Amino acid sequence: MSGHSKWATTKHQKGAKDAARAKVFAKLIRQIEVAAREGGSDMTANASLRTMFTKARDSSVPIDTIERAIKRGSGELEGVRYESISYEGYAPDGVAVMVECLSDNRNRTGAEIRNLFNKNGGAMAEPGSVSWQFERKGVVALPRSKDEERILEVAMEVGAEDLADEDERWLVTSAPSDMMAVRNALDEAGLEPGPPELTMVPTSTVELTVEAEAKRVLRLIEALDDHDDVQNVYANFDIPDELMAAYDG
Repeated sequence: MSGHSKWATTKHQKGAKDAARAKVFAKLIRQIEVAAREGGSDMTANASLRTMFTKARDSSVPIDTIERAIKRGSGELEGVRYESISYEGYAPDGVAVMVECLSDNRNRTGAEIRNLFNKNGGAMAEPGSVSWQFERKGVVALPRSKDEERILEVAMEVGAEDLADEDERWLVTSAPSDMMAVRNALDEAGLEPGPPELTMVPTSTVELTVEAEAKRVLRLIEALDDHDDVQNVYANFDIPDELMAAYDG
């Protein structure tokens, strides 16, 4: 895997500062509210909410914070109404970018995302012009110390499609419908899986081997990722590990 997964790995390795942790919490809470609003507060009947609950708990979001978010989403408590919006565009050097947002003001968010693209050498694109270059997948990360053969044995038995070595961790990929079964099986086997993630995997990649090119692309990705309304950023770049590790903003 490349692009977003490498970017996520790099951020993970640099460690979570308090400000970054708070931002992650805020984004997870917003996702829980939307899942509860769209599918109800019963986790046994709402797979999306169940997935987000697991992800939030694995990220150490307090249980009472999660419960309040569910109540806001289901209407038991008053709250802001968010809608899901996706934007497509290109980073410098022709790198395809998908941006998933949850916003309470579509016009404001659209203008701000467009401005981030423009300021960082990219450009927004028409809906559908970029999304065909990605496939929706489920991903579960595990510590690199876990045995590769054992991970494969457990994960493939319940529908996993691939196992990738991403520096300090393993990434197990599956169809979205199999993601929770894969995660649960890995957990029951004592393999310490991380939060389940729905992600967009590029079907082809743009290789960036020049440091200046890599920095241009990563600055845009980082700027988008830092926006409060942005939940996920996906891109089809492939940057060598040494350039990715050396990136400092």
